Amino acid sequence: MEVQIEDSWKKHLHHEFEKDYFKLLTEFIRSEYSQHQIFPPGKLIFNAFNLCPFDDVKVVIIGQDPYHNYDQAHGLCFSVNDNIQFPPSLKNIFNEIKSDIGKEIPTTGNLTHWAKQGVLLLNATLTVRAHQAGSHQRKGWEKFTDEVIRVLSTQKENLVFILWGNYAQRKGAFINRDKHLVLSSAHPSPLSAYNGFFGNKHFSKTNDYLKKHGREIINW
Repeated sequence: MEVQIEDSWKKHLHHEFEKDYFKLLTEFIRSEYSQHQIFPPGKLIFNAFNLCPFDDVKVVIIGQDPYHNYDQAHGLCFSVNDNIQFPPSLKNIFNEIKSDIGKEIPTTGNLTHWAKQGVLLLNATLTVRAHQAGSHQRKGWEKFTDEVIRVLSTQKENLVFILWGNYAQRKGAFINRDKHLVLSSAHPSPLSAYNGFFGNKHFSKTNDYLKKHGREIINW
């Protein structure tokens, strides 16, 4: 099956694209886009991969679903398009960055500049129906993104995996802690941010680890 994804990812994931579950997922997604308003736009489903080739990955942040309101989602977890109001979780992420490393809160919630530095902003589910959170869960995306995490864990070394909240922590449970740094905390959602997200210092810890292993730090 021909999937429009960046070449280095295609090389590492081509075996998934031929599996029955992925073919069924593809049929479902095509049907959904033809009948409903789906986010992100079709050409941005694999945006996280296209902006951050396999060989460039240094950090992986795991989210759950794309945003399901108009003009927000563009294929990167927690990120929104330019000129869109910050969702509450993203606002808390920026507040933690300011507290942790002193960087002022930006004027845009577009995290493309993180992706281009080697941060894979990976949602567990890559599509969603407008205004229906979780509507594309359990259709096959989770199986695909589990494989993405497994390939990264087994084939690369000295990555930083950032797992915010119980969902991400369960999804990252099999990551090899002997080869990689795994940072876990509460989710940045207003419901949980004060229960361990604020003060987690994940941004400085990530850069300390990258520096220790001779890699360029992330300009958060």
